Amino acid sequence: MIDLKVSSESWPIRGSFTISRGSKTSADVVVVELTAGGKTGRGEAVPYTRYGETMEGVLADIEALRPRLAQGMDRLGLQEVLQPGAARNAVDCAFWDLEAKQAGHRYWELIGAAEPGPVTTAYTLSLDTVENMAKSAAANAARPLLKLKLAGPEDMARVAAVREQAPEARIVVDANEGWSAADYARLAPQLAVLGVEMIEQPLPAGEDQALAGMKRPVPVCADESCHDTATLAALKGRYDMVNIKLDKAGGLTEALKLKAAAEAEGFGIMVGCMLATSLAMAPAVILAQGAPVVDLDGPLLLAKDRAPALRIEDSLIHPPEAALWG
Repeated sequence: MIDLKVSSESWPIRGSFTISRGSKTSADVVVVELTAGGKTGRGEAVPYTRYGETMEGVLADIEALRPRLAQGMDRLGLQEVLQPGAARNAVDCAFWDLEAKQAGHRYWELIGAAEPGPVTTAYTLSLDTVENMAKSAAANAARPLLKLKLAGPEDMARVAAVREQAPEARIVVDANEGWSAADYARLAPQLAVLGVEMIEQPLPAGEDQALAGMKRPVPVCADESCHDTATLAALKGRYDMVNIKLDKAGGLTEALKLKAAAEAEGFGIMVGCMLATSLAMAPAVILAQGAPVVDLDGPLLLAKDRAPALRIEDSLIHPPEAALWG
């Protein structure tokens, strides 16, 4: 029998965080605790309105699992009960944590993987005026990888200003579905000159078929167009990379499958996150091993993080200690 506890939490963001769809000042998360045999596993997820999720709906979906958990539903059974999304992610990651604690082994040992090492995360510059993004770039110029949120007529000026202030940093950009095909065709060659390595989800999901017939001087990464393995086939010829997020995939179980399938199809891998605490990032560290682009900076953008937290040195994220997760 597994006992379930589920709750919502709100964590303040330093300042605000803005993308093409709007701004937010807090990271609102769902936390799941699964307890069995005196051991408790935890998982954290972020309901995302872009995918029709609400805090109330995610909490209700998880609460509805209580009878099944009491009857012994396990992590693999969970995959058949809930669709990919935040609710399944929180429970799936809590299962992983519980299994590790019950077995007395770390999470990577459960799947026969090598002990994970630290990963270098991107640091995200929120969408803002050219002047303010330049100031943010100057303040973070020593970070090895910057991710710029874009979407608007001043995008080229934004990137040029950031490049001037952070000449040594690698740069990737994210339009969050805010461009048209014409925007990509116009901007991509100029971004290539500035050394931009990747453009994340330039076109709206469902309207990205135009990418299949276009030259892509800067590799394009699918985010909103890629959720789980079922969405992978439609991306061939349109995208060069896929952004794997635990919340989209519905947990580490499916995310690991998606990573293997995407690599087998020749896609480059990006491992991303929603705005959340170290508990949400912790399972993604094993997923991020070997990925050329890692974006797990959620805790760096918060005014405070939970304790215990991930050890983060500048942009270097170390694998979680067992007290946090896994």
